[in-house]
Amino acid sequence: MLFNSYVFIFAFLPVVLIGYFALNKAANANISKLWLFACSLFFYSFWNINYLPLILLSIFVNFYLSNLLQVKEKDSTRKLLFWTGIGFNLGLLGFFKYADFFFYNVNFIFSTDLQYLRFLLPLGISFFTLQQVAYLVDVYEKIASKSKFIDYALFVSFFPQLIAGPIVHYSEMMPQFESKENKRFSSKSFSLGIYIFIVGLFKKVILADTFSEWANFGFAPDADLHFFHAWGTSLSYMFQLYFDFSGYSDMAIGLGHMMNIKLPENFNSPFKARNIVDFWSRWHITLTNFITTYVFTPLVRIMPKMSFGFMMLSSFLAMTVAGIWHGAGWTFVIYGMWHGAGIVCTHNIKRKKIKLPYWFSWFVTFNFVNLSFIMFRATEVSHAINMYKGMLGLNGISFPKGILSIDKIKSMGMEVSHYMTNDENMNLLLIIVGIIICLKSKNSMQIMKDFEPTPKLAFKASFMFVLCIFGLNKLSEFIYFNF
Repeated sequence: MLFNSYVFIFAFLPVVLIGYFALNKAANANISKLWLFACSLFFYSFWNINYLPLILLSIFVNFYLSNLLQVKEKDSTRKLLFWTGIGFNLGLLGFFKYADFFFYNVNFIFSTDLQYLRFLLPLGISFFTLQQVAYLVDVYEKIASKSKFIDYALFVSFFPQLIAGPIVHYSEMMPQFESKENKRFSSKSFSLGIYIFIVGLFKKVILADTFSEWANFGFAPDADLHFFHAWGTSLSYMFQLYFDFSGYSDMAIGLGHMMNIKLPENFNSPFKARNIVDFWSRWHITLTNFITTYVFTPLVRIMPKMSFGFMMLSSFLAMTVAGIWHGAGWTFVIYGMWHGAGIVCTHNIKRKKIKLPYWFSWFVTFNFVNLSFIMFRATEVSHAINMYKGMLGLNGISFPKGILSIDKIKSMGMEVSHYMTNDENMNLLLIIVGIIICLKSKNSMQIMKDFEPTPKLAFKASFMFVLCIFGLNKLSEFIYFNF
């Protein structure tokens, strides 16, 4: 079941909301939590019921181990329980997500013929695994308090952020369900939730899905990637990814507000960033926080000494882990290393107190990210290299009709096989619109901060929603469902 589907918007969501607030009013809080847990499991099962036992097993095992961690006092016992939990979670994730990648590399290195498992990746496994790993660490560090099973189960399975985040902490989310004020229907919170949901829906249906048509065509293995086509493809995918994922996050946050639950922000105008450190403080913010707390910090602690060099090594390794988390393939490894190198360069520039002009630093950062997303999107490293060749003009150059005449091109000693098509010209126009939206429009954080329900805003939301409704007949999954 997709957020951007008729069945979700007009059937599932109204039933969930009516049931939740009705039970909050008529019964105790545990019943309404049980209702949300059951609805979340139904939402998850709607995709593939065969993976329902997997998420239930993960919830039960992690809940049992975390409870034991909270009652055991002997350090050796607690350490054993902790690493058992970490091993269970990473083992489950590794088995379903990375086993075939491991077999591929073993076959390549040792010329063996190991058979691939070819499992369909369980939906949301990367996200609900991260949340439970974070909870185990917090319990082990005696930061998190003891939880009831229904609280823990809802924390893991809460349907707005179950599949693709934002990644939440138990201490951030679950106390909100205990607030008496939050149990009552709030028209202001509900209207804010609806508006943010519609903004996210618009990003997905109108913007991301439009950019996807050019991105998918250009990333086809047999695509003819001349200069403008290659740049149009790469930029189209960058905007598709941003509007798709930030759109999902907006919808998740909006759904939370409808139930008086505030989920953490995940995007803050990332394409306004002036360096890669700034970019990662704006892009997929909850993953950045997770990587910083649970990967970078432990790496720093195990380094031989505290020094700038070892800090940079830790940053590079942490981003490599972030790349591998995204997917099982060398393209994701390179993507993580790419950004790790970018972070190291940024810190070195800051350390040397080199001041770059504002627009130059923005331009370099924007293109650095764009080039890295080619590796993120490509199914093979060779496909990414072909895209880079096209962007350098090594596969030929075509110009928009009307910019240069054939005679003028010949006088300049240039060879051009054909002009760009009208479709490619429209792609470039849309890219310009995408840049303007990203740089000039308010982001969701600013919208929520300044939100005041007015007739003008209601009309704007209604207009956007109607446009989206006409686009729901061509369903498409969110990109991060594959991670």
